[in-house]
Amino acid sequence: MSMMDKLKGMLKGHEDKAGQGIDKAGDFADGRTQGKYSGQVDTAQDKLKDQFGTNPDQDKPPTPPS
Repeated sequence: MSMMDKLKGMLKGHEDKAGQGIDKAGDFADGRTQGKYSGQVDTAQDKLKDQFGTNPDQDKPPTPPS
């Protein structure tokens, strides 16, 4: 059993709290880097939310980079 499978099992039923934690961690990272890496942080947040099934935007098509 992989680490991701263990985390998913632990978070089962608490997807909303996991999503909030991911958002809070991303906001913290943005604050510490003064927004320098906000694009990368947002991408990481979306990927984590996709992994844990907490991303409400996962049904939307990806936006092309500008």
